[in-house]
Amino acid sequence: MAEKKAPAEYDEKQIQTLDPLEHIRKRPGMYIGRLGNGSNQNDGIYVLLKEVLDNCIDEFIMNHGNKIDLKIDTEAGTFYTRDYGRGIPLGAVVDCVSKMNTGGKYDGNAFEFSVGLNGVGTKAVNALSAHFRVKSFRDGKFKEACFEEGVLVSENDGKTDEENGTEVEFSPSREIFPKYKIDLGFIDRRMWGYAYLNRGLSLYLNGQKFYSRNGLRDFIEKEINDEKLYDIIYHRDDRLEFGFCHTGNYGENYYSYVNGQYTNDGGTHQQAFREGILKGVNDYAGKNFDGSDVRDGLFGAVAVKVKEPIFESQTKNKLGNTEIRSEVVNKVKAFVTDFLHKNKNVADRLLEKVTLNEKMRKNITDLKKLAKDKQKKVSFKIPKLRDCKHHLNDKSTLGEESMIFITEGDSATGSMISCRDVLTQALFPLRGKPKNSHNMKREFVYKNEELYFMMKAINIEDSLDDLRYAKVIIATDADQDGLHIRNLLLTYFLTFFEGLVTNGHLYILETPIYRVRNKKETVYCYDEEEKDEAVAKLGRGHEITRFKGLGEISPNEFGQFIGEDMRIIQVNIEKMSDIPHVLDFFMGSNTGDRKQFIMDNLA
Repeated sequence: MAEKKAPAEYDEKQIQTLDPLEHIRKRPGMYIGRLGNGSNQNDGIYVLLKEVLDNCIDEFIMNHGNKIDLKIDTEAGTFYTRDYGRGIPLGAVVDCVSKMNTGGKYDGNAFEFSVGLNGVGTKAVNALSAHFRVKSFRDGKFKEACFEEGVLVSENDGKTDEENGTEVEFSPSREIFPKYKIDLGFIDRRMWGYAYLNRGLSLYLNGQKFYSRNGLRDFIEKEINDEKLYDIIYHRDDRLEFGFCHTGNYGENYYSYVNGQYTNDGGTHQQAFREGILKGVNDYAGKNFDGSDVRDGLFGAVAVKVKEPIFESQTKNKLGNTEIRSEVVNKVKAFVTDFLHKNKNVADRLLEKVTLNEKMRKNITDLKKLAKDKQKKVSFKIPKLRDCKHHLNDKSTLGEESMIFITEGDSATGSMISCRDVLTQALFPLRGKPKNSHNMKREFVYKNEELYFMMKAINIEDSLDDLRYAKVIIATDADQDGLHIRNLLLTYFLTFFEGLVTNGHLYILETPIYRVRNKKETVYCYDEEEKDEAVAKLGRGHEITRFKGLGEISPNEFGQFIGEDMRIIQVNIEKMSDIPHVLDFFMGSNTGDRKQFIMDNLA
């Protein structure tokens, strides 16, 4: 047995002071969240791009420039942006992109409404880029500065005929992001988001134009399309924009924004929006409808402008400003009441939906009671759930890292029990294949014990407000049965808990298919290409193991696949109106069409 290495002496030599940009490179997660490899829309390379684009958007918000150019070379891994705003003051170009806590957004004079108030964004991009170039054009003059791995290597200035504005070009560092690939699909959706939130702004991605004339109304129209039950209720003023409509789906679905920043976990503006809708409907109807009856099936979007937004983290996914609540509630309530009085056809359809929701809720009340009584008889705890200590609704820091793995039976769970992080990782094993939820009514969840307990474990019965885990991760085998179970679970969540998916909480775990090793080294491979690379690397004398299921991976091995290097794929929805059609095709009764599709497309 090897001797345990003695810990280093703790003295003055162990105390370090890092340059701010060195600190960003040493602890990038503090500034940009996850690193990733580009396979997730929240991966670091897209955060870097967002930080640069946000500065361009801020210029438009302040009425300077109505065009933004974005060019991306996916092969070289480079990003180029050009806005036509005021341009960074020439004497401050270097400081603005390299000195922490330096910027023009602190006093609110030059930038009244902005997301980046901490003077960090562009500095983080610079520090985490192999190559970073900034060029400001201002009143016939320019200033250019080039950096490599965060270090200034050259400066240049002179006269120019270019329009005012700022140009930024950068390539994420391969030291920080060793194997990243750029997915233009993620960026395409982000460009549409900018367009909807900034009507009248023209954005170009490699020549493709993104433009919205009607703001969030266009967004809602595109998302739900023929699913809407009545005309979209829409309002816009200088500080507040919102729209909503009911669909035939279950649950609530919201997209909320602050100063152009998407807040996928909502916050005070989203809560106030929901409350305002309820109060407006009740005021018009002269009744006291339950909140769930008014909001079930609702699809809404709200955007606010706040002078000093307070976010719960650097990644800005939840707004904390409480002072805006009453203003948003009152504005939404007043507009909804007035709109319904002026549009009787819309009002009648809306109340028809609310009344139907009320009837359905009362119909399943007895089923809820039976299900809860059954749970009490089994145990006060949810059967099979191996919970973690911290949860998202605890409001703790570790709660934001919490996750639950939905596994395929006890075999896979057994490999994960001993290697999971008991503080943040919970396990919920399935007993065989869940039933197909497609075209089922809400009563189905309460009649099916396993799906009921899954809902209770995640805590999404009534809304996402008390969601217990930041990530819900489907962990099934990569064989035919495992993929079928994955599809059944996706159908369950998309049918009854759509918001869990659209708010970015549902993921799929990737685990290795092959293990290639020799006497000196072991390489885990997630696809055929990685296996071929590993075989070439290890040369003669290697052996290949094909994992047929998660249960075949030993606990000692499994730990690394759900640890820091865990690979997960976020389940994303391109367009809400596509969901019913996709579910009909893949999970409906059209067996013949589906079989032919598989035969035609099978590689």
